[in-house]
Amino acid sequence: MTPPPTFTGPLRTDILTLPWSIPLEEWPEDVLVALPRGISRHIVRFVQLGEDIAAVKETIPVMAQREFDLLRKLRKLDIPTVKPIAVVTDRVDDDGNELPACLVTKHLRFSMPYRAVFSQTLRADTATRFVDALAVLLVRLHLAGFYWGDVSLSNVLFRRDAGSFAAYLVDAETGELIDGNLSDGQRANDIEVARVNIAGELLDLEAGGRLDDSIDAVELANKFVASYDNLWRELTEWDTFDSFDTWRITDRIQRLNEMGFDIEEITLTTEAGSNRVRVKPKVVDAGHHARRLLRLTGVDAEENQARRLLNDLDQFIARRGNGSSPEHEDRLAHEWLTTVFEPVVEAIPRDLRGKLDGPQIFHELLEHRYYMSKQREAEVPLDDAVRSYIENILPFRRDEEALFTPATEVISLPTDADWRDLI
Repeated sequence: MTPPPTFTGPLRTDILTLPWSIPLEEWPEDVLVALPRGISRHIVRFVQLGEDIAAVKETIPVMAQREFDLLRKLRKLDIPTVKPIAVVTDRVDDDGNELPACLVTKHLRFSMPYRAVFSQTLRADTATRFVDALAVLLVRLHLAGFYWGDVSLSNVLFRRDAGSFAAYLVDAETGELIDGNLSDGQRANDIEVARVNIAGELLDLEAGGRLDDSIDAVELANKFVASYDNLWRELTEWDTFDSFDTWRITDRIQRLNEMGFDIEEITLTTEAGSNRVRVKPKVVDAGHHARRLLRLTGVDAEENQARRLLNDLDQFIARRGNGSSPEHEDRLAHEWLTTVFEPVVEAIPRDLRGKLDGPQIFHELLEHRYYMSKQREAEVPLDDAVRSYIENILPFRRDEEALFTPATEVISLPTDADWRDLI
């Protein structure tokens, strides 16, 4: 009888049922889930694990445990990564031969690997939003003291985030959490590795005839660098101004909040012999709007989705009035949740609920309602917009929980013309 392997991680009995005595490459089809996979140096398979879908990656024991620990630490720092489930070691086959260790992570719902997106007819401006999302992720990792070492599109999953995208780290085996700030050299190395890898990955698609002609691989890689540099400067550089221009401090904090970052404290110094002051913020974390939405409503959303939903919530509170106190804001937020947000999500037919997650659906519904109202030159009732969205928009969206990605599908974000054409 084959001895059982060793499992490290939160207790899950369903993980015991997987065929650990068989090499991962040979796992039977009835165990596997057919999801689009990115390029990996390891063998990776998707499996059903209870109500979850999990990714299983074969590697050596020390690397599996190291990556498991890194992912757990990064999640505690609120960095967007996949969730580690277990490390499986001491695997042997039926003949007693040793098998590689496995790292098991939870599959990120409604996410897409870059090859499942860039291989389609993708607009150049949409492609730019993907590299912008990767730049935001890298800045967040660097602020947390994480040196990645292998930044690439292949090591990231993307989720829709209102009109943009959010990037999640899925491969941390080359990374390292530094005790203290990263050096400029470490950051520069990550940026250069990212630039080269992005260009190389896209040129590979181009060589295979799988990249839209409107996308320049090298230009897009350079846009990533510019996006990273701009965001890093905004988050970390000193401001210098006259001491009586204190409004500039408030202005910078508001700018950072709008970008989704919270500020813990401000460092302020006075230049000797002048009335000039220097100011530098200390960034706590991204997720400013997502945290507020979660606190008020319990809705867990990406940052841009949360900003969009909060705009609607704030308008709801303003129309109702008396929302100035925390108690009134909490009460009206609950009213908005139960009378606006939840009825919209619950109105989606069951067979269409795998298209997009709830916050993204609500965001797109608000966009659809806006363009309907603009076309009619009159406010469209929410119920009318919901019916039109379900009939004319949602059925034609990519099913982002689907098991297969059709090769001929067009993946892009809707433009003004798209919405008008579908109304």
